[in-house]
Amino acid sequence: MARIGIIGGSGLYEMEGIKNVKSISVATPFGKPSDRLILGILERREVVFLARHGRGHRISPSDINFRANIFAMKKMGVGQILSVSACGSLKEEFKPLDFVVPNQFVDRTTKRQSTFFTDGIVAHIGFSEPICPQLSKILFEAGKKTGANIHFGGNYLNMEGPAFSTKAESELYRSWNMDIIGMTNLTEAKLAREAEICYATLAAVTDYDCWHPSHDSVTVEMIVQNLLKNVENAKKVLKLAINLIPKQTECSCQSALKYAIITNKKFIPAKIKKDLKIIIGKY
Repeated sequence: MARIGIIGGSGLYEMEGIKNVKSISVATPFGKPSDRLILGILERREVVFLARHGRGHRISPSDINFRANIFAMKKMGVGQILSVSACGSLKEEFKPLDFVVPNQFVDRTTKRQSTFFTDGIVAHIGFSEPICPQLSKILFEAGKKTGANIHFGGNYLNMEGPAFSTKAESELYRSWNMDIIGMTNLTEAKLAREAEICYATLAAVTDYDCWHPSHDSVTVEMIVQNLLKNVENAKKVLKLAINLIPKQTECSCQSALKYAIITNKKFIPAKIKKDLKIIIGKY
């Protein structure tokens, strides 16, 4: 039975009912993950938590070692990742304190390592549907059952950061029909797909970015206050979602590499074969 991964803020570790908690240091070929991984039992399932920015929020979005984070999840036997993150809203109907389960991404980042396949091996994953449809439906159903204001589907604009948008950028993204904006999830989704891990995002709306007439500027204080208000609701959604995830799943995410690796096996360096064994070994 695959473990369930949760990537988000360190406050998510403090869920009521989590048992047998262990803090584990995981080594990867790509360096250190953002923090030690927390293994525990929640709703009778093994769950692995990771604070993407490190405990105490020490790591800027552009500096997150996304490859190490997702590789560590794979190494820990994670089959599904539930990602929780803050986002800004680019549409009136997505209000602060709402949740959104997006199903599409647009990438505006420039500084990130977003593939495991370099240095002598090439793979081209299918990514037209970047979010696992089964896992996203489970997140949405869990949100509805908790009574949260939650929206299913939407376009997530992944900006570089760490500064927030200019008004011109915000209006440009609105003209592209983007729904929400954040700084982290797309790179996680790409790497999870390469690692054949199902991935879905629970995005917590903290603000209206800077386009909205009643929100002339986005402040860290505003975002932190709204995020803290949504932490308890996010915990409720996650606990219920964990309960709804089948113990055995069959999903196309889990065979994403079946035809994706282009490099002839004879030419793949021995070190790459060793480093990526847990990802490519079955092929």
